[in-house]
Amino acid sequence: MLKQDLDSLTPTRDFSRRDFVAISLGSGFAAAVLPVSAQTITTDTAGLTAGPVSIPVGGFALPAYRAAPAGRSDLPIVLVISEIFGVHEHIADVARRFAKQGYLAIAPEMFVRQGDAKAYSDIPKLIAEVVSKKGDAETMQDLDATVAWATANGGNRARLGVTGFCWGGRITWLYTAHNPQVKAGVAWYGRLVGEATPLAPKHPVDVAGTLNGPVLGLYGEK
Repeated sequence: MLKQDLDSLTPTRDFSRRDFVAISLGSGFAAAVLPVSAQTITTDTAGLTAGPVSIPVGGFALPAYRAAPAGRSDLPIVLVISEIFGVHEHIADVARRFAKQGYLAIAPEMFVRQGDAKAYSDIPKLIAEVVSKKGDAETMQDLDATVAWATANGGNRARLGVTGFCWGGRITWLYTAHNPQVKAGVAWYGRLVGEATPLAPKHPVDVAGTLNGPVLGLYGEK
C-alpha cells in the first residue's frame, strides 16, 4: 500500500481515542490487570442482546457496554461502574451475569474523554493522566444520560440499581445520593473519605445521610 493511502486511513486523535475505545469496549483485559488467571469466569451471550452502544450526553457520544435478555422490555436497570481500568472484559462479563438474571445491565466507559484507561500498565500514571481528570459532576451527568438511554431501550427506571468497583464503588455512593430513582446500590470497596477538591467536592461519608436507597458496602481490612 502506498504511503499516501496509509496516511488517508490514519484517524485524527479525537477519532482514534473515542472510536478505538468504543470498538474495543468490553473486549480484552486492561493492561494493568494482566496476566489473567486461567480460572477467569466467562459468561456467554446466549439469550442476550449484548455489545457496545452509544449514549448521547449533550453533544458527546459516550460508549457503553449493554447486556439484556433478548426480546424483553420493562427490565430493571443496573448501572455497572468500572474501576479505574475502564470497561474491559471483566466489567462486560459482570454486565452479562446481570443480564442472565433478567436485568438490563449497562456499563458506560467513564474515562473516554480523558484517555484510554485500558491501555495503561502503570497505575500511578493512569491515575495522574486519566482518572484524576474525571470530575464528579461530569460523572453524574454521564450516569443520568445512561439511565435515560436504558429507559428508552427496554429498561424501567422505576427499578434502578447501581453497582461499582473501587473507583466505581465510590461513585455508587455518590450516585445513590444524586438520583432519587435509585432503589439500591452495592459498592465493591473504594474510597469513603478524602480531601474536597473542585472535581471531587464530596465523598461517600459526606453523602451517607442523604442516600435515596440503601447501599451495601463490601470492604476488607486485609
